[in-house]
Amino acid sequence: MFSKVLIANRGEIASRVIRTCQKLGIKTVAVYSEADADSLHVKLAGEAYLIGKPRVNESYLNMEKIIEVAKQTNAEAIHPGYGLLSENPDFARLCQEEGIVFIGPDADVIAQMGSKIESRKAMAEAGVPVVPGISFPLSNVEEAAKTAKKIGYPIMLKASAGGGGIGMQVVHSEEELQKTFEGNQKRAATFFGDGTMYMEKYIENPRHIEIQILADQHGNCLYIWERECSIQRRHQKVVEEAPSSFLDDETRKKMGETAVKAAKHIHYTNAGTIEFLVDENKNFYFLEMNTRLQVEHPVTEEITGLDLVEEQLRIAAGEALRYSQTDIKKDGHAIEARIYAEDPKTFLPSPGTITFFETPNGENVRNETAVMSGSSVTPFYDPMIAKLIVKGQNRQKAIESMLQALENYKVEGIKTNIPLLKEVFSHPEYLAGNTTTDFINKYLANANIKR
Repeated sequence: MFSKVLIANRGEIASRVIRTCQKLGIKTVAVYSEADADSLHVKLAGEAYLIGKPRVNESYLNMEKIIEVAKQTNAEAIHPGYGLLSENPDFARLCQEEGIVFIGPDADVIAQMGSKIESRKAMAEAGVPVVPGISFPLSNVEEAAKTAKKIGYPIMLKASAGGGGIGMQVVHSEEELQKTFEGNQKRAATFFGDGTMYMEKYIENPRHIEIQILADQHGNCLYIWERECSIQRRHQKVVEEAPSSFLDDETRKKMGETAVKAAKHIHYTNAGTIEFLVDENKNFYFLEMNTRLQVEHPVTEEITGLDLVEEQLRIAAGEALRYSQTDIKKDGHAIEARIYAEDPKTFLPSPGTITFFETPNGENVRNETAVMSGSSVTPFYDPMIAKLIVKGQNRQKAIESMLQALENYKVEGIKTNIPLLKEVFSHPEYLAGNTTTDFINKYLANANIKR
């Protein structure tokens, strides 16, 4: 096992990784920007080093500076968390060149799965169902229009290098495609440095269900059940739960085995997630692979008892998986709510100073936070400030616990999405398990949500 690990991230995920390292007796090194000097992860780490100005390209995306700190502190490995450099193949490759272990998969695998087009090709080769669409880049709007006509509207226009819903749009007609293609292409080029676009058939009323996998360096791979992530706004997840109330055991097993087959086909190692769209008839289609730890990993931990960060560290250190597939049991039901510093109606960020912050307590209530009373929420980073996770013996009990916890969640000084979350968990369609990806738009777009 490693003796010292640098965490190349910020916020709640940096704090989360630090806690597991401390549990295992591993020394920790934090890096931070000028805006994060007083952040929680800086206070928790054994050592902390300033790496630049507030903007991510001047700090958390500065690969050379992070490597410099790792070498200066004799850190043997770097945990990238999620976002930022976690799915950057150049960073993974640089770590390897510098003799530092990157806690994640091989750089070539990250690059392959980071391209939506290349990942579609790889999954099709592995025999994994993919959404009907194309596996080549669209050069211009004229080619896009011809392709859409062949596939049939509605289609989903996507950025090949995209993430977080950027450059992604449902298109219902050629007229709409003509208006939106170039805008999405430019947006993708701005955010990802790559304006490559492709398209897939739009699956009506889908659910977003993902399979957590763990794969070691010895050829072993397991699926760690599924997470339902269908409650989204602007194609970004807001609520996640495990297990899915929609899947039957036969489909659950089939999806898990398919995810393992996919991971083995690309020689995947470490923790990863195969994301699927699931239609009303429980047909499932590959959506994308996230080659890192997911924001929503705590719900899997709560129903399995595993510490996924610990498993990541053990795999990266060369250890074999300690479990067989039959060892992976699931117990109860867990739900995660992402707490965003944003207006609950417009979803616009709400930066400012948190004048009072108090999280709920209780049995089976888990808080992952990046802030405290007095913390500044800046406009430089993602507006997620915390995650609230609850567990119950079944889905109904978990929902009841979540609503009670949200009532006791106190954030003053900024706006948060807590009023929206209360509406979600109280809605009869959510209670009935009717959680498709258009849930918020369909049921809460015109709701009287208090700010």
